[in-house]
Amino acid sequence: MKIVLVGAGSREFGPATLRDIYLSEPLSERDVEVSLMDLNADELATTQSYAEALAGRMGRNHRVTSTTDLPEALDGADFVVMAIEVNRYFYWAQDFHVPRTYGFRQIYGENGGPGGLFHALRNMGPSVDIAQEMESRCPDAWLLNYTNPLTKLCEVQTRLTSTNVIGLCHGICHGKEQVCRLMEFDQDDLIGYACGLNHFTWFQELTSRSTGEDLYPRLKTREKEAHWLSDWDEIALSRILLRSFGLFPSPGANHIGEYVRWAEDFLGSSMLQFFYDPREGDPWTTGDVPTWLYNLSDHPTDAPLFPEGPLPRLKPSREDRDRDGGEINTSGELAIPIIEGLACGVERELAAVNVPNEGWIPGLPDGAVVEVPATVGPNGLEPRSMGDLPEAVLALLRPQASINKILVEAYAEGSRSKLLQALLLDPTCHSYRQSVHLINRMFELQADILPGMEWDD
Repeated sequence: MKIVLVGAGSREFGPATLRDIYLSEPLSERDVEVSLMDLNADELATTQSYAEALAGRMGRNHRVTSTTDLPEALDGADFVVMAIEVNRYFYWAQDFHVPRTYGFRQIYGENGGPGGLFHALRNMGPSVDIAQEMESRCPDAWLLNYTNPLTKLCEVQTRLTSTNVIGLCHGICHGKEQVCRLMEFDQDDLIGYACGLNHFTWFQELTSRSTGEDLYPRLKTREKEAHWLSDWDEIALSRILLRSFGLFPSPGANHIGEYVRWAEDFLGSSMLQFFYDPREGDPWTTGDVPTWLYNLSDHPTDAPLFPEGPLPRLKPSREDRDRDGGEINTSGELAIPIIEGLACGVERELAAVNVPNEGWIPGLPDGAVVEVPATVGPNGLEPRSMGDLPEAVLALLRPQASINKILVEAYAEGSRSKLLQALLLDPTCHSYRQSVHLINRMFELQADILPGMEWDD
């Protein structure tokens, strides 16, 4: 069995996936080759060394190779795990701030809103290249994609290639933790099924595993009793959506709010994310990218007045946690459990997979990439058919499905005019003129990494 990690040089994804491979008992019984692929040769060498050290410590004999050549890595692969990004925080700071200078009231800038459109376009070329290379080098392989914006990238891969693609995200775990915290309920006793679009899913079922009790009445009662300011930046928007639409969403305000025009009222940290003084120059001009803040739970006001060096933008890598001989744990991500199911027949429930809709969510278009629970095992991957969502919830989701499809068309046709259509459909859009100006400005700023796209005659 050949497992390829594309983007293996990342500090988080590479070590975490390697640990999951080496901790897997079903894979330990197979003849496994792990191919590490990354364009950054230095980081790739670091990951290769880590893999060798991990193999010695775990007593596994998986063969590990590394290369900067994508076709070489993919040749004969059975599974490809993908997590890619180039100069993430530099460009992401632009995604956050430039739309705001043109009047767009977006929060965050990763998956939805105008920032999410350009984040997607930057990653669409490499994502399609990987999927197309798989069509010729390993046509029967599975592509397990972690890269954001997840839905948009899975859309371009599934619509423009024949590759088997599953998008993976752990956001649903945050939603389960939030509802259990609100109810003061044991998360191990929770059965929660949610569906929708990645970073914008809705729990259709919350049930006690031990008693079968419907937990929604309890959640609604306890939510109204909870203090409003508790964990404001993470759950205040979710609480308002529960009250307004009757279902609890996932995973939290930063991500959900990207798809809701009025979400800014419920994210206190919005103006602190990538904060800079414009009198000192734009960070994409000076190259001094400011601190990335997820939300107020990161306690930015606790920062020392005169820190030694820049404030960290990233949490410590999991690689650091086992460097000195500490306990090695699985990441909790789903790529390796899915491989165990598809290749070894291990049956598992999967909290969330992102796949093209084939009636899994009634009311959303077939072919649109949706997030649903699933099972995997001897019968392959089996997404769960969900019940009807309330019409008001579908009304929030449908425009995003249309935006994603139009964005793929814009990329495939090299059309800024189609991109304008997608932007004009976005809930944060307020002006035709400013939309055109924004598109032109972003193509100036990110000319070195965006695909070639022109205005149609």
